[in-house]
Amino acid sequence: MFIAERQAAERAKTARKDLLPDIEIRLRGALVGQPVVWQRGLSEPTWPDTPDWSQNYAVDFTQPLYEGGRLRYAVRQADLQRQVATLQTATDKADIKLSLLQQYLNLFSLYKQHLVLKRNIDESERRLVDIRRMKREGLITNNDVLRSEMQLTDNRLSLRQTEDNISLVSRRLDILLGLDEEILLRPDTLLLAHTFPTTDCQDYINQAYGNDPAMLLLKRQTELAQNNIRQTRAELLPRLSLYASNTLTRPLSRTMDDLYNNTWNIGLSLSYSLSSLYRSKHRMNEARQAVELRRNAENQKQQEIRMTVHSAYLRHQEALERVDALKLSAKQAEENYRIMRNRYLNQLAILTDLLDADNLRLNAELQLTTARTQVIYTYYELQRAAGKL
Repeated sequence: MFIAERQAAERAKTARKDLLPDIEIRLRGALVGQPVVWQRGLSEPTWPDTPDWSQNYAVDFTQPLYEGGRLRYAVRQADLQRQVATLQTATDKADIKLSLLQQYLNLFSLYKQHLVLKRNIDESERRLVDIRRMKREGLITNNDVLRSEMQLTDNRLSLRQTEDNISLVSRRLDILLGLDEEILLRPDTLLLAHTFPTTDCQDYINQAYGNDPAMLLLKRQTELAQNNIRQTRAELLPRLSLYASNTLTRPLSRTMDDLYNNTWNIGLSLSYSLSSLYRSKHRMNEARQAVELRRNAENQKQQEIRMTVHSAYLRHQEALERVDALKLSAKQAEENYRIMRNRYLNQLAILTDLLDADNLRLNAELQLTTARTQVIYTYYELQRAAGKL
């Protein structure tokens, strides 16, 4: 539980404690001065005997019976504030999940890129062996050998850069997950094989209205504003309380005799604040305007949700279509490379054409990997927009 949630939970407990009775114990002790009593005007003063110390012990008990709903609405307000804190936490959690997913997919894409580059390097090394053999046989010039070696070097540098990026992204994920920074994370290699079914865009919009934490947060804030109206209205109502008290005093307050006096009482207290009639008017208007403001915010959020969900839905559909297109491109690039390799080995094409075909194949595979990871990200981005992450 986050700090804001714990704080709101304690606030709710405090509001419920206000429903309990108030119990007060009072203990007083004081030095009593010598009293002077005039029996006839201001003449013939007398100095009666009194104790040197006075004592007062009292226990007071007060139980609210009716506060016009003020205490009940205060409890309701605290509960709503707790729900608001929980929804704010849910919003933060969803954003954190999406951020972690993005880092995870970056790591996955880098591992796939590493695999493609490693396979391409192996192919380049085998091709270089054939080119050197053809050079020894006098079929090609040394320029072809140099260009092949340069491309192999570039691929190895790209592989090293990819390995460094894997280490950096893995370390970043370790920090975010609270793991040892030296742990090298490996993503699930079967991730791309997963299917992510989707429904109609309007279904996601309807789900977002009921599940999106930001939307629910605005609804709770509207309820808070409505509850504030009830609290303001409660100030216009009378208050009724049950009270009881017991007091033990020494000396007697009237005669100052050195005697103990114990009194007790129990009864009902009814009060009504006349000043609330003119003080609450503007607070009531302010509370009503706050409700209207929150309702307008809800309507604006609904419009924003429709746009966000629709945009996320279109991006996901675009990602799916891009994968289908790049699958064909990767297949065509592989076939093109096979043809160009055979033509080059048969002296029907130059090395530039072969290297271009190899680069085209490499880029097609890397783009396909990126597109597949983008499908996963856009799917969960759509779930986030629908309030289901």
